[in-house]
Amino acid sequence: MEALSVTAYRASHLQPQPVSEGAELGLWYALYTRSNFEKRVAAELAAKQVDAYLPLVREVHHWKDRQKQVEIPVFPGYVFARFVDRPQTRLGVLRTSGAVRILGSGNRIEPVPDPEIEAIRRLLQAQVPCFAHPFLKEGAWVRVRRGPLQDVEGLLIRVKNRTRLVLSVTLLSQSVATEIDITDVQVMRSAPSGRRA
Repeated sequence: MEALSVTAYRASHLQPQPVSEGAELGLWYALYTRSNFEKRVAAELAAKQVDAYLPLVREVHHWKDRQKQVEIPVFPGYVFARFVDRPQTRLGVLRTSGAVRILGSGNRIEPVPDPEIEAIRRLLQAQVPCFAHPFLKEGAWVRVRRGPLQDVEGLLIRVKNRTRLVLSVTLLSQSVATEIDITDVQVMRSAPSGRRA
């Protein structure tokens, strides 16, 4: 999936919001949705004043008689929501039309780390070509030194003499990648010995 241009469906544009004294910002959670309900869930959460983020990419779909640009989710079946985990708030999120569950284990929901959300947001805002990528656990951990992705961290891998920066949402076990110049990154942690990044 190549990003021709990118938009994201969100209530607060994921920019740091001024927080009044005593107010809590909350944590990001991954909300599993019914198939093809991502946009509806994000819109309804925004209407409920819940900070929702649905990363989207534009693709050109081809039919026999026409071509059309369509926006598709980077992570199909998931919407990110930021809220303070209280029983009433959680119930309101789960009562959203098309919402299935909040990811976690057992009765506990697990937050998505802010740096993972921020890295995905920065990648999409940079409007560089990106594509779905298998989830990885091994590779060299790097930080981008310059360019539109400066200070974004992720895994660096080599595929056919090209280097890719892989950004993952661990809780979803899904990743998105973009090609990057090897001179634009700084190695933070090396790949395990015996493996090449």
